[in-house]
Amino acid sequence: MPLISNLRRAVRRTYRRTVDLSHPARSPLGSAVVNCVVYQDGIRQAGDCPAEDALWRVRKAGKGFVWIGLHEPEQPELADLAELFGLHPLSVEDAMRPHPRPKIEAYDGILFAVFKTVGYVEHEQLTTTSEVVDTGEVVVFAGPDFVITVRRGRHGSLGPLREGLEASPEQLAKGPAAVLHAIADLVIEGFADVADAVQDDIDGVETAVFAQTAGRSDAGTIYQLKRELLEFRRAVAPLDRPLQKLIAQPMPLIGPDIQAYFRDIAGRLARITEQLASYDGLLDSILQAHLAQVTVAQNEDMRKITAWASIVAVPTMVCGMYGMNFDHMPELHWRYGYPMAMTVVVIACLVIYRGFRRNGWL
Repeated sequence: MPLISNLRRAVRRTYRRTVDLSHPARSPLGSAVVNCVVYQDGIRQAGDCPAEDALWRVRKAGKGFVWIGLHEPEQPELADLAELFGLHPLSVEDAMRPHPRPKIEAYDGILFAVFKTVGYVEHEQLTTTSEVVDTGEVVVFAGPDFVITVRRGRHGSLGPLREGLEASPEQLAKGPAAVLHAIADLVIEGFADVADAVQDDIDGVETAVFAQTAGRSDAGTIYQLKRELLEFRRAVAPLDRPLQKLIAQPMPLIGPDIQAYFRDIAGRLARITEQLASYDGLLDSILQAHLAQVTVAQNEDMRKITAWASIVAVPTMVCGMYGMNFDHMPELHWRYGYPMAMTVVVIACLVIYRGFRRNGWL
């Protein structure tokens, strides 16, 4: 099992998605802007341009939309975009602070969505301080003719997603709703990848607990993995309600054709949520098995201590009796009294030792 886990980790390192960092040369509004692109009929228009020019081009043409990607922007940068695109102040305020739970809200015909992203932290061996999952978030503002994405964290890059959508113009032609769906799909795909990686860690912990060389410090490793799994579940499980809102309730920009795609995503999310619940139950069982092993080991130690104490009690009793300084004691003045006493002590100790040995106490 450890060999299989190591091979899986090696494959993940080889095929891990590249991180799309900010490119200052392509940042017309500042260092936080990754790119600002106009799309018409699902086709990317040539050249990047400032947000004002991009929005003017879209509204002048009367079709298409502009997609602006930001990575950890400052308040002034997002405030400028909010004024330009008419974003609701509450949504802008929400976008500037981290969120403990995913959410989707509608403000004056503009969708505001928060997705928690999860990345797997590679490690050679799981310890009591190992970080297993790393969380971030992607905030999306989707209007009739624009999409603004705000990414925080070291993972959840949208560069490969943008390239994939540009390779499917017919999907991208559906507008900002298609981009929102693609982001949600990417986030849930990341959940599935991390869930598979966490399963390798659980398999490793299970193997270590039931190995003959299992140590009592394994409980700390199990607790650490449970804490990391809890953080993972906090990012996954709360997303179900926002997705159900997109599916069941009329929402701006979300037509019946896009709702079908979100329905498929909700089904995948439900499977991942059930998978994580099963992981948590399995870790509880592993922890209980480990605690039972520790209890058994302690009982064995106590039996050995009790057995040796019983053996030592024989010479202690004899020596205690002959150390009371009485004048009249059996065999006290006999020439062979001392050898006889020692012989009796040794024989008694050997008999007791053999009895404990036969019963598995020693």
